[in-house]
Amino acid sequence: MLVDVHAHIFKNYFEDIDSVVKRAKEKNIVCVINNGLDKKTNREVLELSKKYKILEVALGIYPTEAFKMSKEEIEEELSFIEEQKNNIKAIGECGLDLHWDKNEDNFNKQKKVFTQLIELAEKIKKPVIVHSRKAEKEVIEILSSFKAKINMHCFGGNLKLVRKAVDLGFSFSMPVSIIRSTHFQAIANEVPISNLLTETDSPYLNPEVEKNEPAYIYKVIGKIAEIKGIDVKAVDKAIYKNFSKMFV
Repeated sequence: MLVDVHAHIFKNYFEDIDSVVKRAKEKNIVCVINNGLDKKTNREVLELSKKYKILEVALGIYPTEAFKMSKEEIEEELSFIEEQKNNIKAIGECGLDLHWDKNEDNFNKQKKVFTQLIELAEKIKKPVIVHSRKAEKEVIEILSSFKAKINMHCFGGNLKLVRKAVDLGFSFSMPVSIIRSTHFQAIANEVPISNLLTETDSPYLNPEVEKNEPAYIYKVIGKIAEIKGIDVKAVDKAIYKNFSKMFV
C-alpha cells in the first residue's frame, strides 16, 4: 500500500482527474493527501474528496498567499478550516517562503499566519504539512515551540537542520525528484526510515515527465530502498506505518 502525502490535484492542473485516480489505484496508491493553497483550492480539494475516496484533504494557506490576504480574510479562512476539522487529514500546505518574495514585512506576515495555522493544528489535533523554501532555519525555529506532528515537504535545508528536525520528531516526505536529486538522496540516507514519508507534489517535481502525478510514488519507494539497502516491500510497509501514525 503506497501513499502520497503531498499533491495538488486541481482541475486547472489536470484535465482528467478520473484517469489520474485510476492510474494511482493501478499502482497500489491507497491515499493521496490533496493539499489546498488558498480559499479557492481549499474548497476544491474538499469537493474532490467527496467524489474520489482516495483523495484525502489538507487545508492550508500557502506562504505567498498569506501576505496577500487581509486580516479579516485570514480569520475567515482559519475559521473555515476549523469548521472542516472532521473532513481533513492535516493542515497544509503552509509554512514560510523566501524564494519568491524577500520583503521583510511580507515575511513577518507569513510568520504570523504560519504560527496561527500551527496553533489551529494543535487545537484540532491535526498534523501539519510544511513548506520551507529558502526559510528552513526560520521554519524549524518556529516549529520547535509547538508539539504538533510535523511533516517537512520537499525540505531544501542542509543536513545539520535535517538532524535538528529529526531530533524534534519531524518527518520528511521524499519527492519523485529523489531519483536524480543528490540533495534528497542525502536526506533519505540521513533520516531514519521511521521518519520518512513519500510524496509527489503533483503536478510538479518529476524530472522524467512534464507533469507529475501520484502513480509515480513507486519510484520514490524504489530509490529509498536502494539508498537504505533494504527490500522494496520493507520500505513500503515502513512508509505506510509512518503514514498511519501521523495521519490516521
